[in-house]
Amino acid sequence: MRIRFSNFLDRVSEFYSGRKGLLPLIGIIFIVVNFLLRLFPATWLSATDCFLHLGIIIAILGFLLAKAL
Repeated sequence: MRIRFSNFLDRVSEFYSGRKGLLPLIGIIFIVVNFLLRLFPATWLSATDCFLHLGIIIAILGFLLAKAL
């Protein structure tokens, strides 16, 4: 189990080392989607700001990974 997890982390690290701006870009897209959902406040997602929180977490993790890699 430990070897598989280590191999998974190696593959993810290799993938994101060449695409350092991908996770922050995905996070920003989630934040924009949340803004667009707020224009139509009839859904549960717009009331909870789920995409906003998810986008902020993904963007922060992306910036931290970009700094580390």
